[in-house]
Amino acid sequence: MISYTPLWHTLINKGMNKGDLKNMTGLSFGTIASMGKNEPVNLKQIDRICKALHCKIEDVIEYKDEN
Repeated sequence: MISYTPLWHTLINKGMNKGDLKNMTGLSFGTIASMGKNEPVNLKQIDRICKALHCKIEDVIEYKDEN
């Protein structure tokens, strides 16, 4: 399972919120809402987040084994 918990921590560490993320990346509220539910999103969107936040992919997503 993909988790976006690292993204929420990254935003907090940068003093940002989801609205700031939307404005910086151009992502839709729907996409951000999907991420809030740990639903899959396109890697292009992850790339946009990494570029906007100047961070690594592991600062945005993590894989959690469901077993």
